[in-house]
Amino acid sequence: MTRTASGVLAVPPVARRAGAPLYRQIYEGYREAILERRLRPGQRLPSTRALAAELGISRIPVLNAFEQLLAEGYFESRVGAGTFVARSLPDRAAPAAPGAPRASDRPGPRRVARTAVPVPARPAPWLGGWGPFRVSEPAVDHFPFPLWARLVARYARAPNPDLLNYHDPMGHRPFREAVAEYLRAARALRCDAGQIMVVSGSQQALAITARVLLDPGSAVWIEDPGYGGARDALRMAGADLVPVPVDDGGLDVGTGAARCARARAVYVTPSHQYPLGVTMTASRRLQLLDWARSRGAWIIEDDYDSEYRYESQPITALQGLDRDGRVIYIGTLSKVLFPALRIGYLVIPPDLVPRFAAVREATDLFPPTLPQAVLAEFIGAGHFARHVRRMRALYRERRSALVDAIAQEFRGALRVLGAEAGIHLVVTLPRGCRDRAVAARAAHEGVWAMPLSRCYAGGASRQGLVLGYGGAGADVIPAAVRRLRRIVRG
Repeated sequence: MTRTASGVLAVPPVARRAGAPLYRQIYEGYREAILERRLRPGQRLPSTRALAAELGISRIPVLNAFEQLLAEGYFESRVGAGTFVARSLPDRAAPAAPGAPRASDRPGPRRVARTAVPVPARPAPWLGGWGPFRVSEPAVDHFPFPLWARLVARYARAPNPDLLNYHDPMGHRPFREAVAEYLRAARALRCDAGQIMVVSGSQQALAITARVLLDPGSAVWIEDPGYGGARDALRMAGADLVPVPVDDGGLDVGTGAARCARARAVYVTPSHQYPLGVTMTASRRLQLLDWARSRGAWIIEDDYDSEYRYESQPITALQGLDRDGRVIYIGTLSKVLFPALRIGYLVIPPDLVPRFAAVREATDLFPPTLPQAVLAEFIGAGHFARHVRRMRALYRERRSALVDAIAQEFRGALRVLGAEAGIHLVVTLPRGCRDRAVAARAAHEGVWAMPLSRCYAGGASRQGLVLGYGGAGADVIPAAVRRLRRIVRG
């Protein structure tokens, strides 16, 4: 700051060649001086005419800057007296009035919620890039974008005014009808469009479900190993997580009941368990439904990539076996279409629909309507079914290339798990190998393998790697496996 001949303070000279407009430089100069307490409440400011003359600029940018500062409450104008720093701003240097709280230069504690997700000390190296073997990466380059672009352009050129206004918190009715029809045919669900809620993906589905079903301290069974994103969403709701082991038959219901019979809910991926890839047996499914019914508990079924099964037809969803309205079903289009679309869905028991709709409306009102309208036509015209068939064949080819390369390079040293479905599989590492160290070294060579131990909520009982093959072409997989072999044996 410089002092004018009249004794009032002026901003530093402006830089005519700076990228910011002159009025913005003046505005920010005064605002920073006030926030840094170099200008104090009640101090008089130069007139706009005097300031413009001192800076050697037009009066217009000065007037614009002063108007903005007056509008935001940093300045105040007194008729016949001039412009001053607003007296309503707090002044740390001034003594506090009797009985008023005294301001302190020492900042108070920066509190966050106890249920906030912890921030890792440093980013996980295996999440630093895309390609082999990044988990959850679909083959986005095989999506029919020219067709999609034509559909989007049709709606954008001649938008229906109804699509541009506020909508049902459950979602666009034609899209929900298309989803319900698809789920009844492909997944044997018992549902209609009135039970479908459109969400931005499985994470939002879990967050809404937790808000409706759980209280702080509610016990929830989770698969161990399992999906870390589900643990985060449930933990943010204040849930008490109860890890339940997964074996070749899926979640061990008997162990879950022994560990916590009073659980309010259970989170499961029965059709293709994440990450091990096992399918929950029929006996376990019925046992889980019986337990939920007798205990008044809820089952949260995440059916995240059920479209891709290579050795048999897709497994019937757990929700289709439910006769008591205990299952909340979660599906997503992220793996089937492309993740940035951010479209998923919930299938809600009829009596819970009003509660779910109220929570949704309180969080973000309703989902974006235009993408749903495009998707409704994409599904109704048969494009969705054709795309799924093409991708199933593509992923089968990539899965086979990965399994064959592992067999050739490791000669039985690694056990392959969960290769029957989905777009990832698991390999167990030889004794003495630590999966996090292997994954970190692999990331430096452009191989994005996730350590299996990261999927455990309790103590990790296995060391292994989760290998996604959805985004890796069959032609690049053998070389990536050779790099991985050198790392594992190095």
